[in-house]
Amino acid sequence: MKTYNVAILGATGAVGREMMKILEERDFPVGELKLLASARSVGKLLPFKGREIAVEEAKHDSFAGMDFVLGASSNAVAKDMAPYIVEAGAVFIDNSSAFRMDPQVPLVVPEINAEDVKNHHGIIANPNCTTIITTTAVNALNSLSPITAMIASTYQAASGAGANGPVELMAEVEAGLKGEIYEPKVFVKQLAYNVIPDIGSASDHDYTTEELKLLNEGRKIMHLPEMKVTCTCVRVPVVRSHSVSVTVQTKDKITVEQAREVISKAPGCRLVDNLAAHEYPIPLETSDQDLVYVGRIREDMVLDNALAIWCCGDQIRKGAATNAVQIAECLIG
Repeated sequence: MKTYNVAILGATGAVGREMMKILEERDFPVGELKLLASARSVGKLLPFKGREIAVEEAKHDSFAGMDFVLGASSNAVAKDMAPYIVEAGAVFIDNSSAFRMDPQVPLVVPEINAEDVKNHHGIIANPNCTTIITTTAVNALNSLSPITAMIASTYQAASGAGANGPVELMAEVEAGLKGEIYEPKVFVKQLAYNVIPDIGSASDHDYTTEELKLLNEGRKIMHLPEMKVTCTCVRVPVVRSHSVSVTVQTKDKITVEQAREVISKAPGCRLVDNLAAHEYPIPLETSDQDLVYVGRIREDMVLDNALAIWCCGDQIRKGAATNAVQIAECLIG
């Protein structure tokens, strides 16, 4: 079997570690695995397939001989390293937002637009985690009638802010039980016993950068340049797995029964939709796996030709690490 040399840029972070786990789980044909991070992590040993691999410092000359570089680093690092990755002949599958809206860079969810990987020039972008979860959940509706608009509210887990997010959440809970005050460092306000409608930074028209990602990225992934989207992103005191409430409006009417049928057969989805039996997607049941659970499908009572939908997915796996590995799988056939 042909093998491929893979580097993980940002290997010590939550997504980088998950990428290692996914490569092993999916039995990706890895020849050499190179783990790259900042200088402070050099020498740290991380397990992979029964052995330990030492972390190396990410430098401009780190990519010789690599076939794929899976990026789990910041925008700044991604932009700095990208030219050297491409020059070395590797394909950079980047999880940052640095290249997502570059018209020369494919933005890919393999269940939706796998064919777009063919158009790469050395860089392929991994979409935002909430965009991946939402578009995976609703894309099948396009086979019945094109989506014209989406209205979404997200319920994003603490781990979406990185490995320190859940740590801070638990520290706040413990402090609250003792009647103490914990000064937040990861989140802009206390997350425990609270929700925070403020993810990303302030952008145009008082939307946050996180909220605009679903608009811009969703259009590119589903090839719907005219689709309208409004979104409110909210951080909730959940450890893992993002949830999204989304109203989807289509050109023509789609019945609830038709929607359930196509979503139940859609790649990457699992239909969980029986309100009477209290069966619907929840974060605890969607964590640490790769399917997007979809349920609570019902006719919207305000808009014509619209359905209200609830979905959940693990934002570290399908929303980041797994999607990146799936992109690499598309490239090796």
